[in-house]
Amino acid sequence: MQLIFSLCLWAVVNNAGISTFGEVEFTSLEQFKEVADVNLWGTIRVTKAFLPLIRRAKGRVVNVASMFGRMGLASHSADCISNYGMEAFSDCLRHEQRRWGVKVSIIELGNYIAATGILNRNHVESIADRMWNEAAEIVHEDYGKAYFDRQTVIMKSFCNSSSKDVSLIIADITDALTSRYPYSRYESMNAYWWIRLHISAHLPTPIADWLYKL
Repeated sequence: MQLIFSLCLWAVVNNAGISTFGEVEFTSLEQFKEVADVNLWGTIRVTKAFLPLIRRAKGRVVNVASMFGRMGLASHSADCISNYGMEAFSDCLRHEQRRWGVKVSIIELGNYIAATGILNRNHVESIADRMWNEAAEIVHEDYGKAYFDRQTVIMKSFCNSSSKDVSLIIADITDALTSRYPYSRYESMNAYWWIRLHISAHLPTPIADWLYKL
């Protein structure tokens, strides 16, 4: 008697991610590539590897991105680039896989740095030291150390103000995996970032920029 085993996979949750900070002139090409390689290309690699199994199971693909996939923020260009790419990849995949019965969802995280440990004060200081040391002399002269140090303090404050409760994230991922009609996008964030995201995404750009000018 011949036994035939059928391999089935219902879902993939792409949740791996790294983060950094820094304005464009302080962020090296290597930093841009490192963040994109994990956050964007990692998501694409894993999805492509398992998509045939998910397609046959009419399953789910859940990609964990962030609010930086739909709005830009100073000193977050590396994160924004990778997250915008994840949003575009997920949208295209959703359209392509609809005919197969595969549901594709994006989890758009707010500020959960403290909960995930993706960055902390010591890590911020280490990144800042490396960025300043590697920046060109003309950048040092034009920006100045005082300005650079203020941006580092702002990033530390961003880390300290983050949410530590991940229950909303867990609930949204669970719904994306189990609901008969999952959302295309889950906005897993507090009220402040939800409002800011929608202002940035839907109001005319000059008005949104004016409201949130630094």
